[in-house]
Amino acid sequence: MQTNLADFIKNTRAGKEADDILRKCVHCGFCTATCPTYQLMGDELDGPRGRIYLIKQVLEGKPATEKTQQHLDRCLTCRNCESTCPSGVQYGRLLDIGRQVVEQQVQRPLSQKIVRETLKAILPRPWIFQPAMRLGQSLRPLLPQSLKNKVPVRQESGSWAHTSHVRKMLLLDGCVQPAMAPNINAATSRVLSSLGVELIVTPKAGCCGAIRHHLNDHEAALDDMRRNIDAWWPLVEAGAEAIVMTASGCGVTVKEYGHMLAHDANYAQKAERISALTRDLSEILPEFEAQLVQKLQGKLSQRIVWHPPCTLQHGQQIRGKVEGLLKALGVDVQLCADSHLCCGSAGTYSVLQSKISYQLRDNKLHNLLATKPDMVLSANIGCLTHLQSGTETPVKHWIELIDRALANSALSE
Repeated sequence: MQTNLADFIKNTRAGKEADDILRKCVHCGFCTATCPTYQLMGDELDGPRGRIYLIKQVLEGKPATEKTQQHLDRCLTCRNCESTCPSGVQYGRLLDIGRQVVEQQVQRPLSQKIVRETLKAILPRPWIFQPAMRLGQSLRPLLPQSLKNKVPVRQESGSWAHTSHVRKMLLLDGCVQPAMAPNINAATSRVLSSLGVELIVTPKAGCCGAIRHHLNDHEAALDDMRRNIDAWWPLVEAGAEAIVMTASGCGVTVKEYGHMLAHDANYAQKAERISALTRDLSEILPEFEAQLVQKLQGKLSQRIVWHPPCTLQHGQQIRGKVEGLLKALGVDVQLCADSHLCCGSAGTYSVLQSKISYQLRDNKLHNLLATKPDMVLSANIGCLTHLQSGTETPVKHWIELIDRALANSALSE
């Protein structure tokens, strides 16, 4: 694709990156075949190729409009198109650049501003979000369905494993997951402790930065990233061997810290090191497959359907690891039709684009439940909450299944 970027962005870091990405696009349209919003709406401008044209026009000097913003807002940032693209177009990075430029040119309605500012203010701050979630859970029977969908039934986490081990890894507790599904990280600590690994949570680490970044507040997101690096760095220097991610949405963001902070002389090298150490839980547990098989001895017999989050299969390009491990442990693992498509959660998307989001959720649940599973398993808090809001079938993080099996196995010995 030929480009002629406008002077306001031509020689900037963002402009040079956008120009490189745009030039890789060959207009083939393969991306439209795997774009969830294009599949729903059939509008070229609601597919990756159309959005690339819109971004190109804005970067070349054409003023952005409300329509431009609307089409970019409707993108889930699922990055399915990146998995499909034969030319290696890094669409997600281009979209980030395009959205920020459009945000500077187009004045949003007051109602949108209030919602977006509220999300940025509350979600990344556990000291606000957790009490708010607790209140919502206590009032859940009285809430309208639209709010019930965002407020999962309260669950207990069980005890955290406090046994000291020689092997030590860091864990990002996250911002919303501890309030919405506290058992996930506690279960991870118990499973890894049983395998001889101690998980350490650093209190000063918080939101990975994804929420503010995808709401176009890039500077605040970079501050979130710097804070996490500062919190982790002493333990990294002390020899922590990995930074474990139990939410794939956080994982894909932390793995990009090196890119995000490459321009920051004070943090560039540290950020690269943090990204290199970051591993999704599905990259760690398969290393312990033999030990888990021995501990469980075929005692897992559930029939599950696996929903791979977009941030895992497209963002991090991790496929097959969870399914392979569970199958080795005796689980009947199913994949649904169109398992590559987004469930519609996509961070704050289910709030900001609720109509599209719930259409995608219902389509996904139809395919998932057609496999007649005992439960649905996934790997990202947003997907878990979103899918559970539409079904009575249990939707859990896959580590919770292993944790429960290990506990039952210990009781039977």
